[in-house]
Amino acid sequence: MSITESSSPYQDLEKLALGEVLEGINKEDQKVALAVSKKMDQIASLIEQIVVRMKSGGRIFYLGAGTSGRLGILDASECPPTFGVGHDVVIGIIAGGDGAIRKAVEFAEDNDQQAWNDLSAYQPSAQDSLIGLAASGTTPYVLGGIREARKHGLLTGCIVCNPESALAQAVEFPIEIVMGPEYVTGSTRMKAGTAQKLVLNMISTAVMIQLGRVKGNKMVDMQLSNDKLIDRGVKMIVMETGLDRVAAAALLNTHGSVRKAIDAYNKS
Repeated sequence: MSITESSSPYQDLEKLALGEVLEGINKEDQKVALAVSKKMDQIASLIEQIVVRMKSGGRIFYLGAGTSGRLGILDASECPPTFGVGHDVVIGIIAGGDGAIRKAVEFAEDNDQQAWNDLSAYQPSAQDSLIGLAASGTTPYVLGGIREARKHGLLTGCIVCNPESALAQAVEFPIEIVMGPEYVTGSTRMKAGTAQKLVLNMISTAVMIQLGRVKGNKMVDMQLSNDKLIDRGVKMIVMETGLDRVAAAALLNTHGSVRKAIDAYNKS
């Protein structure tokens, strides 16, 4: 039996007091960041190769089913508003299509041919990177997509939570975060999902920093899609330029982005 499917060390959960349940979940969650910290070299190796390709116009694809697929889509969907990149730069693909984001599509993850069909709609090239997401490391949909992607020259990596899985062996840059049994046996939306989310945060954020999408510690390319973000942008400009809020807001309104506003001020 895989570690992600092994029995929880906590018994008779339905008989526990609420406080005991919460303490148990929290105790398990505290193990996640430590487990991720032990795999920094694996994470860095994948990021370095992704950056090289993205500087030549490559993209990142996340491929997964169920919780893993949803986490990939979440990370991809946050890149445009956070870093100002197009929606076609980081792309999440889930078994069963977009409808599976909200409702599980039965047996979609068992089709090992469909993933490459789904990827092909984006005309993938050898400059692109594909990261397979599967806590078990055995999901046929993800495995099939990874194997076909390698044949076509894409860079391949994965985030898995079982050691020596088929998926880890199929990619060039595996990231294996072994979390042990889940609090609720087999519920990999818990620790395994948290581990995948932490690593995805690292990958997308570090890649975008390497690509120059952060200045200092600020999201200077963020999309100004609501009042909160516009206010944040004004504050950034005030801090960078010394202008008052009225002048900073006018500059931001004229140029449409924090980076462009600051660059324009520095050139004036």
